[in-house]
Amino acid sequence: MPEITRFYGIIIKLFFGDHPPPHFHAVYGEHNAIFNIETLEMIEGDLPARARKLIIEWATPYQSELVEMWKTQEFKKLPPLQ
Repeated sequence: MPEITRFYGIIIKLFFGDHPPPHFHAVYGEHNAIFNIETLEMIEGDLPARARKLIIEWATPYQSELVEMWKTQEFKKLPPLQ
């Protein structure tokens, strides 16, 4: 699974050809979650609230790039949260 970015101990990854809905995976220590790309809601997982907020803050400006990656299956690295 390609790593899209990494920030504050959070790793964002995307499986190409994975099951719908379009989503990305977030790993934070022993915690894992799946976020819907279109709504940015956590659809599965057990992340602490602070990590969830940081992920949504990061994903919001990159939502269209994430959708494009999901559709085209063309990987590209994205900048971390600053």
